[in-house]
Amino acid sequence: MIFVRTTSALATKAVAAALAELARPGDLLLLAGDLGAGKTAFTQGFGAALGIDELITSPTFTLVNTYEGRLELNHLDVYRLEALSEVLDLGVPEMLDDGGVTVIEWGDAVAPALPADYLEIRFSYPGEQDPDDVRVLELIPVGPRWSARLRAIATAVAEWIYEPNGGN
Repeated sequence: MIFVRTTSALATKAVAAALAELARPGDLLLLAGDLGAGKTAFTQGFGAALGIDELITSPTFTLVNTYEGRLELNHLDVYRLEALSEVLDLGVPEMLDDGGVTVIEWGDAVAPALPADYLEIRFSYPGEQDPDDVRVLELIPVGPRWSARLRAIATAVAEWIYEPNGGN
C-alpha cells in the first residue's frame, strides 16, 4: 500500500498520468471516495497520459464511456447501480479481455463482482487544517497484476509519497 498526497486537481491528474505510464492491456483500476474527491479528475489525467485528446467526463448517466488512446480506456461510473449483477450486464469481463484499461468510479461497491486483480485507489481528505484541494490517495494493489508493479508504482509517484503518521 502506498499513500500519495496531492494539493490540487492538477496534481491529482499528474499522479494519474504517472500511473498510466505503467498501464498494460487488461488492467483494472477501482476508484473509491466521496463525491468531489477527485475520481473524475484522476481519470482525466490517466486518459491524457494514454494520449486521449477527448474531454473525459464522468459517465454518471451513461454508465460507460470508451476512449481511444495508446490503450483503449473504458471509464465506468457505477454509483447508480442497484445490484452487483448489473456489472456483468455492463460487459466488464469483456472489457478486461479486449486489451484496454478499465477505470471504475465507485469501484469499491462492485469489487465482489470483479476479478480480484486490480489497483484500488481510495481518495480522502486528510484533515480539517488542510486546504480544500488537498487529497490523500491510497494505492492498494489487489492480486498479482498490480502487486508485481508495486516498486514501479512507488517510483512513478515518488514525488507525491506521503507518510500518514508523520512522514512528509
